[in-house]
Amino acid sequence: GRAVTRDVSWGIPVPLDGWKNKRIYVWFEAVMGYFTASVEWAHNNEQPEAWKEWWYNPEAKIYNFIGKDNIPFHTVFWQSELLGVGSIYDEPQNRPLNLPYDVPSNEFMNIEGAQVSKSRDWAIWLPDILERYDPDAIRFYITAAMPESRDSDFSWSDFVRRNNGELVAAWGNLANRVLSFTYKHWEGRVPDPGELREIDQDLLKQIDAGFDRIGSLLEEVKIRAALQETLALAREVNGYLDRAPWFGVIEEDRQAAATTVYTALRAIDSLKILFAPFLPFSSEQLHESLGYTEPIFGEQKIVTYEESERPHEALIYDASSATGLWAPSDLEPGRRFRKPKPMYRKLDDSVIDEERERLHQPSE
Repeated sequence: GRAVTRDVSWGIPVPLDGWKNKRIYVWFEAVMGYFTASVEWAHNNEQPEAWKEWWYNPEAKIYNFIGKDNIPFHTVFWQSELLGVGSIYDEPQNRPLNLPYDVPSNEFMNIEGAQVSKSRDWAIWLPDILERYDPDAIRFYITAAMPESRDSDFSWSDFVRRNNGELVAAWGNLANRVLSFTYKHWEGRVPDPGELREIDQDLLKQIDAGFDRIGSLLEEVKIRAALQETLALAREVNGYLDRAPWFGVIEEDRQAAATTVYTALRAIDSLKILFAPFLPFSSEQLHESLGYTEPIFGEQKIVTYEESERPHEALIYDASSATGLWAPSDLEPGRRFRKPKPMYRKLDDSVIDEERERLHQPSE
């Protein structure tokens, strides 16, 4: 067993007579933040009853994303605490609170074959790495190498290989070359495709079907597989462009090229959404390039809340401006779009040794 209290001066006092010097220890009370944060969120959004939709609604699904060292606290202790609640606030006695629907836990990610260690300066610090690399390049690699079922390794050589050979080659170059070609030959407008051919319809059917398949993988928290499925669809579009007529026939058969370009643009517009959970920044950039004026995502903000003892900051998400839908594109001909910019950077192999050397340097 584990003691719930400690003889320390900090922490939550035990609200019982005779326990004045005891404090509820962190392992027991920290997981309550899932509940208390939702109550605070409801209060701060002037919807004081809204938390009940998460904790009493049988249709609600609560996911707790954790590392494997936190499995017992979330699958045994926290669920026991929830089951032990008799009544809370003014709710009826013994109205059960929802248990977590899923507790996805990752294994550990090592760095260059060794465990992360702050004392040995063997770590990669996010503020530092973001000074040299785009956030989506980092997100792409960490997702691709995610330790979902076993420990994995952050390798700088693999980071460069995947960035150049997958993110840039399969997806970034695809979007950039199709948009650049269209911008040049159709003056920045989506061309009218005319009647779609069988090869065009087959591609769009594949892309459209990806929403159900990839959506299911995300709901099952198979994040790495979902990314690979999305990347496979991008490769399908590249293969389509190898077979369908476009840049080679632009002079003699402009309509055939228009049909191909429209089909590719519509597929790219869908892929923008399919990639968005993994690559939100570049998906938003592509969304703007395609001429959309309202964002895919809402806005994240850091706000300060006042409390009786001290203020605290919270990261909140305002979805009011979001327009992104998990649905295939219905890109309309004639839409004007912006001159495209490359979404990703190809990395030189020299960064591999440079980054490995940084691992030995003390953090500031």
